[in-house]
Amino acid sequence: MAEKMTMADIAEMAGVAKSTVSRYFNGGYVKEETKAKIQKIIEEYNYVPNAFARLNAKEMKVIGVVVPTLNSKITSRVITSIDRYLRENDYTTLIMNSDHDIDLELENIRRLIRQNVDGILISSIAITKDHKELFQKTKIPIVVLAQEYEEGVSILDDDYNAGKFVGEYVGKMGHRKVGYIGVYETDTAVGVKRRDGVLDGLKKYGIMNPLIGKSDYSFIGGQKVTKEILEQEKVDCIICATDRLAFGAYKILQMQGLRIPEDVSVIGFGGYDESSLLTPELTTLKFDSYGMGYLGAESILKMLKGEAVSKKQMVEYEFIQGKSVKEQN
Repeated sequence: MAEKMTMADIAEMAGVAKSTVSRYFNGGYVKEETKAKIQKIIEEYNYVPNAFARLNAKEMKVIGVVVPTLNSKITSRVITSIDRYLRENDYTTLIMNSDHDIDLELENIRRLIRQNVDGILISSIAITKDHKELFQKTKIPIVVLAQEYEEGVSILDDDYNAGKFVGEYVGKMGHRKVGYIGVYETDTAVGVKRRDGVLDGLKKYGIMNPLIGKSDYSFIGGQKVTKEILEQEKVDCIICATDRLAFGAYKILQMQGLRIPEDVSVIGFGGYDESSLLTPELTTLKFDSYGMGYLGAESILKMLKGEAVSKKQMVEYEFIQGKSVKEQN
C-alpha cells in the first residue's frame, strides 16, 4: 500500500524545499511562481493538510469511518467494534454520517482524504463508478464494509446464503403464499444478493412467485409495503429484508386484526435487541456486526503496516428462532 501524500511529496513534485510548502500552508512568504506550482499539485491530488498533522504529523493516527446512518442497530454495533479495536491500538476514530445520501457519502470520503487521515473504513449502501474512481485516485488505504469492492478490500455479510437459509426455512415450515419486503437495488448486498438468496431458497420448495415489494430501510416503509402486499393477495408469511421493516409489518398486521403467527408469519434479518421484545418474539437472522467492525479495523491497520490482507472476508450469521413463524399443517 502506497503511503498517503505528504508535504514532502508536494515539495518534491514542485521542486522546492519542504519548508517552502509549510510556509505556503501557514500563510508565510512564498514567490508567486512557486505558489502557482504548489496550488496546481494540491488541486490535482485533492490535498489539504490535516489540522492534527500540523501539530504532530508522526502521531496523528486517525482512521475515518463513513456510515450510511447513525439510526441503526447494525451500524451502532459495527462502529462500536471499530472504535474499540482502534482505541486499543492507539488510533482515533473520526465518524461521518451520510444519511443514506450517495452524494453526501462521496463528499464525506473526499473530506476525510483532504484531512489526510491514515485510512478510511466505509460502510456504503452502494459502490458506484464515482466511488471506485475516488478510491483508486487516493493513496490512503480504504476498506469497504457490507458491499463488495472487487478492486480492493471488502468485509461482507454472507447475504446470499443467509437469504437462501431464510427462504428454505419458510418453505420447510409449510408456507406457500409468501410476501417479501426488500430494499431498493441500489444497495447491492441487501437489495440484490439477500433478495436473490431468499427467492432461490423459496424456489427449492416450489414457491415460485412470491409477492415482492420494495422500500427504504424505515419503519414507515415497512408499513407501506405490508399494506400493498395485503391489498394484492392473502399471504401466510411475510419475509422482511431487515428487522426494522418487520416492525412495520407487525404494526399493520395487528392494526388489521391479523394474528402473528396464527394468520401471518413474519421473519426478518438483523437480530436487533428490540426484536426479542415484540409480541410474539420475532424470528430473525443476526449477522456478526461486531465481527465485521473488528475485521475492518484489523484490516486497515494491517494495510498501514504493509501486511497482506484478504481481499474478501465474510462474517458469520446466526439464526434466532423466535415465535413469529408458524409451522403449517
